[in-house]
Amino acid sequence: MARYHIETYGCTSNRGETQQIERALRDGGHHPADGPEEADVAILNTCTVLEKTERNMLRRAAELDAETPGDLVVTGCMALAQGDMFRDADDVDAEVLHWDDVPEHVLNGECPTVTPDTEPVLNGVVGILPIARGCMSDCSYCITKQATGRIDSPSVEENVEKARSLVHAGAKEIRITGQDTGVYGWDRNHGESLLPELLDRICALEGEFRVRVGMANPKGVHGVREELARVFAENEKLYNFLHAPVQSGSDDVLADMRRQHSVAEYVEVVETFDEYLDYWTLSTDFIAGFPTEEPEDHAQSLALLGETRPEKINVTRFSKRPGTDADDMKGLGGQTKKDRSKEMTELKMDVVADAYESMVGTEQSVLLTEDGREESLVGYDEAYRQVVVADGETRGLSVGDTVDVEITSHNTVYAFGEPL
Repeated sequence: MARYHIETYGCTSNRGETQQIERALRDGGHHPADGPEEADVAILNTCTVLEKTERNMLRRAAELDAETPGDLVVTGCMALAQGDMFRDADDVDAEVLHWDDVPEHVLNGECPTVTPDTEPVLNGVVGILPIARGCMSDCSYCITKQATGRIDSPSVEENVEKARSLVHAGAKEIRITGQDTGVYGWDRNHGESLLPELLDRICALEGEFRVRVGMANPKGVHGVREELARVFAENEKLYNFLHAPVQSGSDDVLADMRRQHSVAEYVEVVETFDEYLDYWTLSTDFIAGFPTEEPEDHAQSLALLGETRPEKINVTRFSKRPGTDADDMKGLGGQTKKDRSKEMTELKMDVVADAYESMVGTEQSVLLTEDGREESLVGYDEAYRQVVVADGETRGLSVGDTVDVEITSHNTVYAFGEPL
């Protein structure tokens, strides 16, 4: 039986793929090593969102190859989209495989055979549930789609059973994930999302747990926005949290990005959730410095950020990815991208700070999901806003507990809570 070492980079969906790989390996009788130096096989689950990330992945692959006495397996988005970069690297000797092929390669035909009904692997009290693989978008700048392909959705019943297994295994928080959760079921349901039905079904399961929905592009959400917002309003188990990446406040730039949604559709999604939910968190993403972004386009993005005031914002400086259509576009200068990113980030910090400042003096119910520094514990309130209980362990609290706190202060991107 092999000892494995696995490292994961990138999004929550990637971590979900790692959990499935690890579950299969453990069911096959393999066990984690103390580190790459002790492993019979090292597995690198890669990300390829940015050019910097790409360089880091190649460097880490070379390091793991040198550190591990056994085999090296490279999987994940960069492996699937740019596998030749690993194959051609002089300092990397690795098997480049699809996620699904990793367990079989490592297991090498050994018994027992992995079955679909095995117990899931948890990260502490957090269970990651990938509800589908792939997306329905064709964004001009995205390389990930080359790895994941079009949407492939398991049935609602199958995903509900996976969620039930996670709850039975001790999950207090289930993170629904995928490349685009908003289009879950489009391949099964004539182009209409099954996400509202799935969330209703999962929240009906017995047990004390909460559910967070991962990234959902505005186009997929827009068509079911009323139904989806109603599901959020009616289910206390759902965190009132929506990650809908708009990427630009300019319809011209969105068209060049091939993002499928318009600014107006994004705003309609936000307004609908505002109607149904009194306290919720909007999370979104912006790309600063897309090749066709003019100064007025950038100004429109700043205006949209200020208008919708998302409480969580990811700002990414545009980076060309090989093999994408945007790679052939004449890019903006590095200083221009840097300046626009800086301006947007400064506004972002003001908006986020205002959101957390508004929490001070309120009482919130917080699910503790991870250890913090020293005696602190970290958790999330009903809107999935991060709250730190500084002396949580001293007070006898532990990960998995739900505690009522008064928000006493904040540090711009998270709040501090005092147990009541």
